[in-house]
Amino acid sequence: MRTVTYGAACSLDGFITARDGALDWLHFSRDVHDVMAKYWATIDTILMGRKTWEVAVAMGGDGGRSAGMRTYVFSRTLERIAQPGVELVSGDAGEFVRALKRKPGKGICVMGGGELGCSLLEAGVVDEVGLNIQPVLLGGGVPLFRDAGRRIRLELLENRTIAGGCVLATYRVKKSRVARSPSGRPAAAASGLVADPT
Repeated sequence: MRTVTYGAACSLDGFITARDGALDWLHFSRDVHDVMAKYWATIDTILMGRKTWEVAVAMGGDGGRSAGMRTYVFSRTLERIAQPGVELVSGDAGEFVRALKRKPGKGICVMGGGELGCSLLEAGVVDEVGLNIQPVLLGGGVPLFRDAGRRIRLELLENRTIAGGCVLATYRVKKSRVARSPSGRPAAAASGLVADPT
């Protein structure tokens, strides 16, 4: 089954943009370039929410089409996306990704903000969390994580320091033994009765 990774560069206090949307605090280096080039070779699919898509378009991005990626944008408000190779998904994100994981292909990257990442963590379809932790405290902004409605245990797979005092960390999501509803979502998530994974 394909691996779904959620991650981003983030401040030490867990934000992916400053309050005003600024990204001038991000440290770019040869290390980051090498890590990203290696990672991009392992994936063929990008998932993003509407806000991340709109930022990407404003910055001149093509949704990964130039890199041979297939991109899915999740939104209940967008009516259409005209970009070739980009598909709009308005249904249940967890169900869609669960079905996508069963199809042939390489890894799947969840890119951008915490709302989509949170919904996919809640649905239990994220396999790994990858962070590039920057040595800065922003004090506020767009959070990397939102409340997924339950405790999610992680296992550290790799961590190392790279240029600029940044720390790369990759975690495996420990899968819960929680019973699932017919839709595939954790049956007790809404009630808060989900036990910690072991």
